Amino acid sequence: MMAPAALQAALGELLGDAQLSAQTLPGSGIKLWLIDPANMDRCFSPEETRLILEEPPYWCFCWASGLVLARWLAEHPEWVRGKRVLDFGAGSGVAAIAAAKAGALEVVACDLDPLAIEACRANAALNEVKLSYSADFFAEADRFDLIIVADVLYDRANLPLLDQFLSRGHQALVADSRVRDFQHPLYQRLGMLEACTWPDLAEPAEFRYVSLYHAARA
Repeated sequence: MMAPAALQAALGELLGDAQLSAQTLPGSGIKLWLIDPANMDRCFSPEETRLILEEPPYWCFCWASGLVLARWLAEHPEWVRGKRVLDFGAGSGVAAIAAAKAGALEVVACDLDPLAIEACRANAALNEVKLSYSADFFAEADRFDLIIVADVLYDRANLPLLDQFLSRGHQALVADSRVRDFQHPLYQRLGMLEACTWPDLAEPAEFRYVSLYHAARA
């Protein structure tokens, strides 16, 4: 199976020898086009490191929080079945795909990065599900039953987004491994689950623990 040409070319510009491969996520039936794990077994040059830091290819990894959220939706399909769902900061589209597979009426994968949108399209096709796409969350109407969010709180400057999620959806479901202790009157922690980013980046153990929060519009 050939990797999507545009995504492979974009990855090649960052890491000349890196290849995308279709991988089945551990503990999940979802397949994604991700950077091949073999490409993570070497040291990166200073120039490669600079490029990766300037334009991180978030879309070619399945981050731990996205994997936790996807597993949660698979195990609790009632959260999305028959509902309109928007995946904010969709990245690879893993949570959006999980929502579609769980029976959502409509799923919009939303991301500012055009390559992430391309990754979502390719990954939706790989899993034979239908998604819609958006590059501007704030251009969307307030029409969603649920906003799902994974790994966007890595910077505490993003915490005000917690209120914005409820400006477009009646409820929000947020998974995050970086900021696990935020205080917000509308958000209640449902629990903490364990997962690792795939391919495994050998991140610190603390980042394998993902908190899941739920909020409903007041």
